Amino acid sequence: MTYDNRLVPVLREGILIIKMILFKMLKDAIAARHPDREQAFLNKLTGAVTNKLFDTPNLEEPFRSFAKINEALIDEELNHIAVEFPEMKIPLTDALRVQFLCDCQEGFENVPLLTRSKDLGILVVEREIPLPDHFMTSARKLGEEYNMTRRVNIQLS
Repeated sequence: MTYDNRLVPVLREGILIIKMILFKMLKDAIAARHPDREQAFLNKLTGAVTNKLFDTPNLEEPFRSFAKINEALIDEELNHIAVEFPEMKIPLTDALRVQFLCDCQEGFENVPLLTRSKDLGILVVEREIPLPDHFMTSARKLGEEYNMTRRVNIQLS
């Protein structure tokens, strides 16, 4: 499946919505598992887990060092996603597959992205790749449910 180059940035917005929802959900779960940790640590850990799942590491300091130092904890938290958030498997599957396709359109084929999510039990293998309009509609709807986007209704007089 090939996408129009103008479509890739739009699809990446949908991916970002799913990532933000996962971040929000993970943040609460991680905070509950690590009540002794400071908020700054919890935020970095949540971001590192989300970024590792989507293979979008933050290469700037101090985030890069944090991810390296806490790699085992990040991997441990990744292993909780499929079990703790089964309702996110389909949105995550769609977002990860669309990200893979967007990356391919930009000349970067990231097979480990899908392999890792399959190994973690997150990727729903039998699910078909969503069409762009279906993916964006689903992402926006989910974003509205989690207050990650807002719909503006304009009334004409």
